[in-house]
Amino acid sequence: MSAARRLNQAAGLLAASVLADSGVEHYRGCFENPAMYLPLASSALSLAASLHGTADARGGGHRLRDAIYALAGLTGVAGTGFHLYNIGKREGGWSWINLFYAAPVGAPMALSLSGLMGFLSERLRRTPSNRPPRLLGFPAGRTLAALTGAGLAGTTGEAGLLHFRGAFQNPAMVLPVTVPPIAAALLEATAAQDAPSPGLRRATGGLLRLTALLGFAGVGFHIYGVSRGMGGWRNWSQNVLNGPPIPAPPGFTGLALAGLAALWLLEGKQ
Repeated sequence: MSAARRLNQAAGLLAASVLADSGVEHYRGCFENPAMYLPLASSALSLAASLHGTADARGGGHRLRDAIYALAGLTGVAGTGFHLYNIGKREGGWSWINLFYAAPVGAPMALSLSGLMGFLSERLRRTPSNRPPRLLGFPAGRTLAALTGAGLAGTTGEAGLLHFRGAFQNPAMVLPVTVPPIAAALLEATAAQDAPSPGLRRATGGLLRLTALLGFAGVGFHIYGVSRGMGGWRNWSQNVLNGPPIPAPPGFTGLALAGLAALWLLEGKQ
């Protein structure tokens, strides 16, 4: 499978995570602001475009997919603005209590990352097979590695804030704030070198695969966390809304897939 199609997979997984997570969270907020419907529509379109791109083995970009990914990126940026406003307007402003319980400040950027990965995928598809791929004017592998490392760092920050709110009551809650940032650091180190050593590439690949597995394992931990609420799954209509967000952890998996695509490009494959 080409690196471009791997990026479509990453974009699709991020979009699916956003679609489910924003659906639950905005339903909890009763869709008070009509703009709260936008991330659902945009993430659904991004997911559809990503599924189409994953199945599309042809070369060349696709204008409709390009437009959908651009919309996803812009919607995520706008959503971040709305969430920042939501925090700032509350009594106490930028306090820990509002960071913990107001709109999650970093969540909309997952949609922007989905759009970004899809946008980069379309750029790779437009690269002739006889030319080294480039993204944003730089070698494709290094560019993608740098951007994915930054995305992993930001996602770790969001998970760290919410797990800090939960007082790290389960020792496994430490994993999302330790494994992904190490993978991000190795990925950035790989991007910074003209010729990263095979050992560094192997270590980076291993940590990225572990991060991908951690994203899926996090779903299981969050399902367990919901079951510990009063009434357990018999009271699912309240516990799903107020327990740990079940759809959120696969965001790590999507970014890990993008990181693996970057390593694929750094090894000279397209």
